Amino acid sequence: MQKILKYSLPVLFLLATVGCDKGLSDLNVNKTSPKGLDPVLLLNQAIINTSFPVKTLVFDAGIVQQMVTPNGGVLAGANFNQDSRDVTTAPLWTAYYQSVIKNTYDALTRAKDDATRSNMYNMIRIYQAYVFMILTDEYGDIPYTEAGAGWMTKVMFPQYERQQDIYPKLIQELTEAAAALNSAGTIEILDVLYAGSIDKWKKFAYSLLLRAGMRLSKIDAAKAQSTVQAAFAGGVITANADNAYIRHDANFQQPIGGTLNGSEAANFYLTKPFVDQLKSTNDPRLQAIAIRYVGAPNGAGQTVAVGSTDPAKQIGMPIGKDNGTVVAAATADGLASFYDYSQVDRRRMVKTTSPVFLVTAAQTNLLLAEARFRGWITTGNTAAQYFEDGIEAHMDQMVVYDPNSAVAGGARDIYVTNNPLTAGNELQQINTQYWIASFLNGPEAFANFRRSGFPALTPNPYGQPNNPDVPNGTFIRRLTYPTSEISVNTEHVNDAIDKQGPDKLSTRIWWDKQ
Repeated sequence: MQKILKYSLPVLFLLATVGCDKGLSDLNVNKTSPKGLDPVLLLNQAIINTSFPVKTLVFDAGIVQQMVTPNGGVLAGANFNQDSRDVTTAPLWTAYYQSVIKNTYDALTRAKDDATRSNMYNMIRIYQAYVFMILTDEYGDIPYTEAGAGWMTKVMFPQYERQQDIYPKLIQELTEAAAALNSAGTIEILDVLYAGSIDKWKKFAYSLLLRAGMRLSKIDAAKAQSTVQAAFAGGVITANADNAYIRHDANFQQPIGGTLNGSEAANFYLTKPFVDQLKSTNDPRLQAIAIRYVGAPNGAGQTVAVGSTDPAKQIGMPIGKDNGTVVAAATADGLASFYDYSQVDRRRMVKTTSPVFLVTAAQTNLLLAEARFRGWITTGNTAAQYFEDGIEAHMDQMVVYDPNSAVAGGARDIYVTNNPLTAGNELQQINTQYWIASFLNGPEAFANFRRSGFPALTPNPYGQPNNPDVPNGTFIRRLTYPTSEISVNTEHVNDAIDKQGPDKLSTRIWWDKQ
C-alpha cells in the first residue's frame, strides 16, 4: 500500500499540474490582432494616396498653362521656369513611391499565390501599372521592377530602368491582367474604385492601354497602332458611369481642395490662355469652373459677396508674371489687384470633398477620335462623333464636382453644334479638348501636351533666354529627380542620367520625340 501511494502521489500531482496548465498558452494569444493585411486594404490605401498632390498645380498645371501663381518661395516652379526639386517635384515622387507603390507591391505579394483572389491580384497589377505610367511620364527613367520591394527583398537602392524598357512591361501588365479578370471569380466588393466590378476594371485597364498606345505616337507609330487596336477591341470607358475617380470626404480630404481652401486660397489663378480659350468659344464649362472676386484688393477681399461666375466677367492671369510684374499686368487689365483675376471655384470644383478623376469617358472618347482620324481604328463611330462624345461627356461630368457646376443640356448641345471637328484642324481640336477635359488632372494634361503638341501655347517667357534649365522658346519637358534620391541612391540615379540625359527640366523623355 505504501508502495502504491509512493508512485501515485507524484502522478496525481503531475496530472493536476498539466490540468491546471491546460489552456494557459491560449490565453497569451491575441485573437483580435490581425496576422496579416487583406490585399484589398492595401489596394484601397494606394488608390486614396494617388490623389494628385497640390504640387501638381505648381508644375503640371502651370506648364500646360491652366493655373498659375505669381508667388515664389515654396510655390516657385512652372511659373518661373524654375527647378525647385526639393519642395515641388519631390512630393509626387515621394508620395507615389512611399504611399502607393509600396502598398501595391505588398498587396501583390500577398495576393499572388492565393487562387481565390485572382481578381484582386490582377486589379492590383492594373492599378500599379497606372501609377508607374504617371511616374515614368513625369520623370522618364525610374525604379520599376525593384521599386517598393525594400521590405520584402531588402533591396534598399533600386535600379532605374529605361522608359523604353518600362513601357512594353506596362503594356504587357495591362493586357494580361485585363484578360485574366474573371466575373466567375471572387468579387472584391470592398475595393473603393469600382466595388469589384469586373466589367469596369476591364474597361479601366483597356483605357489605360489606349493611353499607353497613344503615348507612343511619335516614337513608334506601328506599336502605337497595334496597342490602340488591342485596347479598342478589349473595350474602353466611353460612358461617365464607368469613370475611374477617387471619392473624398471629411476623413479623406482632397489634397488640392484642402490647400486651395486653406493657406493658398488666394495664390492660384486661372491663366489667360485657359480662360480665353473657353471664353472665345462660349464654352459653358467656364461658368462651371471659374469665379472672379470682382474688385478684390487682397486675399481677404475674395468674399462670396463679390464672387461672380458670369463668363463675361472672367479674366485670366497672364503667364510669366511674378508678384511684382503682375501688379502692372492687373492694372493694364483694369483690375483692382492681381487678386481680382479669375480662379477655379474652390466652393464648387475644388472643395475638400471634391472627387479626383483619373481616367474618364471624355478623355477616352477624345483619344478614340484621334485614333480614328489616324486610321488606327476603322470601326465604331466616326472621328467627329467620338469628338462630340468626348466634349459632351466632360460637360456632363461637371455635376459630379457640385450641383452648381452642372452644365445644362441645352448649353452643351449648342456648344457641340457650334464647334464641330473640321478638316485640317483635327489634331489641334481633339487635343485642345483633351487639355480642357483633363483640367485638374495635371499629370495627364502635361503628358498629352508633350505627346501631341497641343494646344498651341506660347512658351512661358519668365527667366528666358538665359535660363539654363529651360532654354528660350521652350517648355519644361520633365520633372527632375529629388535631391534625397540623388544623395541616397546616387549610383543608380547617375546611371539613369548617363542614359537619359542631363537631369534638367528641359530634357525630353523617351517617347517625347522632337
